[in-house]
Amino acid sequence: MPKKLNIHCLQHVSFEGLGCIENWILDNGHSLTYTKLYDNPTFPDLDSIDALIIMGGPMSIHDEAEFSWLKTEKEFIKSAIEQHKKAIGICLGSQLISSVLGGSVYPNNQKEIGWFPVAVLDTNTEILKDFPKSFPVFHWHGETFTIPENAIQLM
Repeated sequence: MPKKLNIHCLQHVSFEGLGCIENWILDNGHSLTYTKLYDNPTFPDLDSIDALIIMGGPMSIHDEAEFSWLKTEKEFIKSAIEQHKKAIGICLGSQLISSVLGGSVYPNNQKEIGWFPVAVLDTNTEILKDFPKSFPVFHWHGETFTIPENAIQLM
């Protein structure tokens, strides 16, 4: 029987939640906790979590002057990765992972706004095994990023 995971979610805005990912977590008996960065954030002890999901948001990773918690969040993400916690970034979350691992985050040539397909690149990853090979997702991106060394691009 697979190990049950303690999964922690970093949520940047109240209107961007985990959606069907939360259903998968709970349906598979894993535990789920949150740091709601928009609401007096506190970060858990890293020993209490196995995996980290870092959600999206309308801010940039460069907006530390406006969002004071970004600096602490980056330190938390970097520490989690250094302690070999699984980390999945979605949108802004991917940019944060790239940044803390030495990648670059920079403006897209044009904004991606609307419904566009994404393709699953790693069907051997357990969490993606039942996903379709490609499916439409709503995008709202002004920035993009490089994939850091030793990171795995899932989609």
